[in-house]
Amino acid sequence: FLTGNKIQSSVYNINMLTESYCEKACQVELSAADAARLRLHIKYGYHNNWIIDNLPSAAVGLNAVTKKKQKHYAGGFPIGFLAADTMKPYIFNHVNIIIDYHQADPEVDTYRVVGFAVEPISIDHKFQGGYDWDGIATEGWSKKLETCQTGVHMERDRVKSSMMIEPKAKIMYTYDVQWKQSDVAWTSRWDIYLTEDHLVPAQVHWYSITNSILVVLFLSLLVVSMLVRNLRRDIAAYNALSALADEEKDEDVDESGWKLVHADVFRPPDNYPMMYCVCCGAGAQLSITILLAICFSAIGFLSPARRGSLMNGILSFYVLTGIVAGYVSSRLYKSFKGRLWQVCTVATAILFPGVAFFLFVFFNIVLFFLHSSASAPFLDIIIVAAMWCCVSIPLVFVGAYFGYKQESIEFPTVTSTIARAIPPPQPLLHPLVGCLVAGVVPFAAAYVELFFIMTSLWMDQYYYVFGFTLIVFLILVITCAEVTLLLVYNQLCAENHRWWWFSFFAPGSTALYTFIYSMFWFRSLEASKMLMTYLLYFGYMGLICSAMLLVTGTVGTLTSLWFVRKIFGTIKVD
Repeated sequence: FLTGNKIQSSVYNINMLTESYCEKACQVELSAADAARLRLHIKYGYHNNWIIDNLPSAAVGLNAVTKKKQKHYAGGFPIGFLAADTMKPYIFNHVNIIIDYHQADPEVDTYRVVGFAVEPISIDHKFQGGYDWDGIATEGWSKKLETCQTGVHMERDRVKSSMMIEPKAKIMYTYDVQWKQSDVAWTSRWDIYLTEDHLVPAQVHWYSITNSILVVLFLSLLVVSMLVRNLRRDIAAYNALSALADEEKDEDVDESGWKLVHADVFRPPDNYPMMYCVCCGAGAQLSITILLAICFSAIGFLSPARRGSLMNGILSFYVLTGIVAGYVSSRLYKSFKGRLWQVCTVATAILFPGVAFFLFVFFNIVLFFLHSSASAPFLDIIIVAAMWCCVSIPLVFVGAYFGYKQESIEFPTVTSTIARAIPPPQPLLHPLVGCLVAGVVPFAAAYVELFFIMTSLWMDQYYYVFGFTLIVFLILVITCAEVTLLLVYNQLCAENHRWWWFSFFAPGSTALYTFIYSMFWFRSLEASKMLMTYLLYFGYMGLICSAMLLVTGTVGTLTSLWFVRKIFGTIKVD
């Protein structure tokens, strides 16, 4: 229900293995307002979404190039079309309902529905003898149509005149039902929907994964060759200098590089330390939620065949991982010697989920007043609010309780009272340049799979390759970690001890490139370009990219914290 999937019964009468030929469903006479509204809906690309036995309808249409029939297995079928030459609106008032069935045992009279497709056709129906029906009189149901042949299914080629939308037009809705035997077993009936009839070969995903793995290997070699080698040399040199200084106490020994910031490297962030902890806590919660959702989807527990299971799973995982958010934010805040721990915990519990919930409610209100089927029922919104207030928020406080009960994170060096001045950086070592560069590599590693996820999310296509998604997610995490390590090391070598926010925003810039990509991708979106479309698309993409910022930023922060503690724990400091 949260995604607007509300099921309603139709007027179409379908019986198992019973063929139907040009059956009348109803007739309506359009007022001027009805005609204008219908024309607007056709212009904006409104679709019908039907299901039979929990199978969504595939749409049968003509290929624009080959002019042959083809099936599209997601997104439903349009309610009408605009003529290419005159731009006049026409309604699809006839449907050929094609149902595939499978009989597992020929000796048993049991049949299962394994396929469902709809071919929409526009027909200006006429009665034989010029009969004029008002859509109510009983005799109209038995009158024969001039536009239909008895015992023959309707074909698009036989249509002489399409049904144009105009005031006072009488639209008669009719349907055919065709049954076709299939060898597809009931357990495999979703395969063709999930693969879109193999429209995208699996090799595309494998090429993407291979490319991403090569990027990770290159970065790993870079980390080993540059970072590890330089660190070993630096640590050996610093320890040798310390030993020399102990022997020659009267002489000053020159030092340079990252050791010079040992008294400031663990200084809390100068700007908004509490917000930093809140962001890391929220990012940790989102990271675990995403990982659990992908893993459960990959093993089949959260499947598109079970309507709404993925959304319900994500919500459940998110509220239950509130304990992770509270623990991470409290541990960091305690290490910063923060005193307003209650404020930090409350902010962790309500900031990101509060913004997401407000955005969802706002869009839902707008959709409700637009009479959109995408609006969620009020009761479901109350249930989501109850899950947040009664489960997620208390768990955040439980996690914070355990976090504050732990000892503070132990830092290997003592922070000085007065902060060390930071020398002017070289242009290429400026933190802003580092932030902009850092996000390019993770984005490039996940780019191809991101395209399929965006297509599934916004074009209502089924996404099923969660095994690939899991691999790409792990690659994204690894690339963010490795890129951040390299950049933080360079910042420390440049004697810049303000690495906390830098380690967050550097990998977080992946979200910036994702949002820029979504702006270009919007042009290919097969949807109406009205104001609500822009609001929904960019509103939710902004929320998704904010979540990506929190996830990648948290990965960079925790990796950098481990790295900085390690390297400063290996040198001798007076």
